[in-house]
Amino acid sequence: MSCGLGRNSYYLGSMQKSKTSNEWEKQLPDLCNAFLSMKTVSECKRFLRDLCTITEIQAMTERWQAARMIKRGIPYRQIARETGISTATITRVAAWLKDGENGYVIALKRTSKH
Repeated sequence: MSCGLGRNSYYLGSMQKSKTSNEWEKQLPDLCNAFLSMKTVSECKRFLRDLCTITEIQAMTERWQAARMIKRGIPYRQIARETGISTATITRVAAWLKDGENGYVIALKRTSKH
């Protein structure tokens, strides 16, 4: 499994703490494989909690919620009003939905309720 980041890898660059500028990118496939090894939602939640701070999990959850609402065509201001997510975050998610690596698009298609 490859977790290529292509042209938008600069976004994650601000999070790096390693000695070399691309060391985290070399390690990313291992992290992706760790996520893929989780067999249940409960396992994934436990892994996320061990791996991330509550604030990081909250930020990711908010982005996912925003992506789902944007996909349904809900106006940004309404999303902000209903969820408390900042319009800056909503706008950023919308930009990644439109011009990102298609990760949101893939996940939305695979998790949509039919």
